[in-house]
Amino acid sequence: MSDDTTWMDATDQAALVRNGSASPVELVDEAIARIERVNPALNAVIFELFDRARAAAAGDLPDGPFRGVPLLLKDFGAELAGTPFCEGTAFAGDYHSTVDQELTTRFLAAGFVVCGKTNTPEFGILPTTEPKRFGASRNPWNTAHSTGGSSGGSAAAVASGMVPVAHANDGGGSIRIPASCCGLVGLKPTRARVSTAPQYGDLMGGLVAEHVVTRSVRDSAAILDAIAGPVPGDPYWAPPRQGPSFAAAVGADQKGLRIAVLTVSPTGSEVHSDCVRATEQTAALCESLGHHLEPAALEVDGDAFTEHFINVWAAGNAWTLLDWERRVGRTAVEEDVEPLTWSLVQLGLSLNSGQYLRSMQELQKITRQIAEYFEGIDVLLTPTLGEPPALLGTFDSPPGEPLTGLFRSAAYVPFTPPFNVTGQPGISLPLHWNEGGLPIGVQFVGRFGAEETLLSLAGQLEAAAPWADRRPPVSA
Repeated sequence: MSDDTTWMDATDQAALVRNGSASPVELVDEAIARIERVNPALNAVIFELFDRARAAAAGDLPDGPFRGVPLLLKDFGAELAGTPFCEGTAFAGDYHSTVDQELTTRFLAAGFVVCGKTNTPEFGILPTTEPKRFGASRNPWNTAHSTGGSSGGSAAAVASGMVPVAHANDGGGSIRIPASCCGLVGLKPTRARVSTAPQYGDLMGGLVAEHVVTRSVRDSAAILDAIAGPVPGDPYWAPPRQGPSFAAAVGADQKGLRIAVLTVSPTGSEVHSDCVRATEQTAALCESLGHHLEPAALEVDGDAFTEHFINVWAAGNAWTLLDWERRVGRTAVEEDVEPLTWSLVQLGLSLNSGQYLRSMQELQKITRQIAEYFEGIDVLLTPTLGEPPALLGTFDSPPGEPLTGLFRSAAYVPFTPPFNVTGQPGISLPLHWNEGGLPIGVQFVGRFGAEETLLSLAGQLEAAAPWADRRPPVSA
């Protein structure tokens, strides 16, 4: 194999296998070599599954669209039977999964070869990847900075060239945040576009969506084609796509979209000038491509949203710890988890059923308000984050004040959580870097079920302002 696959996307790597220019074993061996070379500097991969990957690559792989392409699983949600699984917590001990998630099954059916698992904050709580159990993942653009979270290990691995694609999931921005921090494409699909069966159904009140982080829009679209679709008994089903495939949408020549631009934080927090500038420049680029831009007129009660979102988030984390107690067969004590986790869990346990349902009701009211606004626009454009990628340690809490880091994160991620609540698709694109060389993502949000609109627009922007040749200082 003469071609260096490091910076090929998954689509091109799969083409090498199909045309006989490379074998799955060669692709996997190259990925493993890159992980071994780069991971010590970034701490992105926490569980190596190299022997398993080599055996799979040498075996009878499914003839899927990504046959032989190496993939990393985030150690959160996408279980693979017989492999370590801990969701960032020491409480899990040496637990190994006993089942495959439907998502993992679909990755494998598409031909991907799982090479390892990536780092995540404990229970995916914070927008940075700094768990006590495994230590911080570091941003390949500047290792003093965060990768974002909670899919930070996956983002660092893809951005640095270890693999072309990695699993990610998103309950408050956890695909889009690390995509922004690491200069990647991060699409959060519509609620229920990708099933969370068999372990989960109504996961965190419907907040969580599953997908990947990638370096190209076409990868994000084609992988969604491979993994999308409900399982009988799922509590939600996403609307069917309109065209032949999500991949076909990337090449669609779509003009005249009505795009509203929002640079003011929905929660009233300050938005950094780098993020505002990136959004304004992106708006001008969209206008040059024939789209119609207007100021956003979306008004949400930020205080009410924050209160009710945190209630649901806390209840979800209380459930997560209870679920882990079931898995490991013992009751957790305070010392088993990080102080923030314990405090958030206690907040969740303190809510009675009426308070939880009231918060769900209030968030659903906000959802209807936002959905009504989207009847008059096609796409909303915002910064992905309220600030450039944070320094490591930014979300640490001082002794005796364990929730400080969580409240600090609200100012960092004001633009992503609303669309976990509404279930709408959102995509972060790596269109800008600041003067310090750090990526500054911009977010596009579509109507419920309208991934094709976002992918079409994203493909246009990628062609107009390509990012594929950018390489971080720490890379393979």
